[in-house]
Amino acid sequence: RYSILLISVLFFSFSLGTTSIDTGKFLECLKLHSKTGFIPIYTPNSSRFSSIWTSTVHNIRFITSTTLKPEFIILPSDESHVQASVICSKQHGILMKIRSGGHDYEGLSSISDVSFLILDLSNLRSINVDAENKTAWVQSGALMGELYYRIAEKSKTLGFPAGVCPTVGVGGLFSGGGYGTLLRKYGLAADNVIDAQIVDVNGKILDRESMGEDLFWAIRGGAPGSFGVILSWKIRLVYVPPTVTVFRIEKLLRDDADLTSLVYRWQEVAHKLPRELFIRAGIAPVGTNERRTIKASFISLSLGDTKTLVPVMKEGFPELGLESKDCIEMSWIRSVLWYAGMPYNGTLDVLLNRTQSKRFAKGKSDYVKTPIPVAALEGAWKILKEGVRPVMTMNPYGGIMDEIAETSIPFPHRSGTILQIQYLTIWTEPGPEETERRIDWMRKFYEYMAPYVSKNPREAYVNYRDVDLGVSRNGSANYLQGTAWGSKYFKNNYKRLVQVKSIVDPENFFRNEQSIPSDGLF
Repeated sequence: RYSILLISVLFFSFSLGTTSIDTGKFLECLKLHSKTGFIPIYTPNSSRFSSIWTSTVHNIRFITSTTLKPEFIILPSDESHVQASVICSKQHGILMKIRSGGHDYEGLSSISDVSFLILDLSNLRSINVDAENKTAWVQSGALMGELYYRIAEKSKTLGFPAGVCPTVGVGGLFSGGGYGTLLRKYGLAADNVIDAQIVDVNGKILDRESMGEDLFWAIRGGAPGSFGVILSWKIRLVYVPPTVTVFRIEKLLRDDADLTSLVYRWQEVAHKLPRELFIRAGIAPVGTNERRTIKASFISLSLGDTKTLVPVMKEGFPELGLESKDCIEMSWIRSVLWYAGMPYNGTLDVLLNRTQSKRFAKGKSDYVKTPIPVAALEGAWKILKEGVRPVMTMNPYGGIMDEIAETSIPFPHRSGTILQIQYLTIWTEPGPEETERRIDWMRKFYEYMAPYVSKNPREAYVNYRDVDLGVSRNGSANYLQGTAWGSKYFKNNYKRLVQVKSIVDPENFFRNEQSIPSDGLF
């Protein structure tokens, strides 16, 4: 009764719209290919449409009164719903955008420049942890906080090397690489994926064996939304000690004239420290008017106790002045809360909260091969102080990242990279004028940094999408056009990605404005 009622409502809703889709045939197609018959689907005329559309959109800069709305949003609750959605969208020629967590920096999973639908995977979020074999299967609609929580339920000494933010979706994170505080010890999330299930362009569910090693290679870091719909991932869990140590040391430039030299020194040593030690450096302006200055925050996770950490720091980075009183010991799962800025002594249930914060933001990224000179850092501080709520976050590489080949998965930023930079500016004031002002500032800062970061290409992280690198309307780029962003995200791996794409999706069904193109030349 409920599914029949839903279909009748949909017919009415679609008749009020302007879609060129034969709605009746499309719905019949979905019903035919679904094992359950009922598929949750919403149109712009549905009462819940707007809340569902924006529910997981983290960066609301893209959702305005003039934004093109999707023709409908499909919320599959069964794998056959995904198969049906792919088959029927392909048959009826409608662009499909695939969304898991909604953190996409440029909103490409939720908006489009042509008629489209959203396949929202948020209801596909089951997690099955096998602590004995140190593996887990996780569906793409799960959030990182949920995955960490379920691992901790089963073991106090197992973890997973992935993102710091608990509300990032598994599907997008793994598809672009995914890194966090365990990066230097265990690599990326995608480095620890050992199997997957994907719905291909023909609506078939494939695992690692049936998809083949080329496609399995491509989906682990080779651009979200380019090769199919990843239903679930099998991951290798990693050992974490019962006790880890965290610290946060903050210094102000106006109080410490040596701050810039300290940041320079951090660049020299952070990637050389033991791989069990991850020290992030966050740089941001604080204060107003004549009191405005630069604050550097050194935020760390160490896989071990304080007694082990302090001597390592005194030998490898004595300039920071770490003492035992600066350190806090806790379990790894508590460090997830601490690093995310949550009360770490509170309930772990906060990791199950799927509510996304809303903000206006613009981000960019860089990779650094040699330490940025002190004079260049001083110039960067001046530009940062001109911004409103900007932050420059620097993450050390080294450790196992130096040992994994650039070609092992599509993510190429490995040996020779000493750190990654994330630039971010956040604002709360709506309107095109404020948006233009913030983006102009970001582009100015990015241009200033050009001489001090990687070159030929100037590398970027695909999970920090940046449409300034280049886009294509309706995902229509060819190989050469796609190099504008593909060479920066993937370096020499871009060519192989296009080759794989051209074989598994020759008609370029799975696409977005920065997807991997399918090119007949391959």
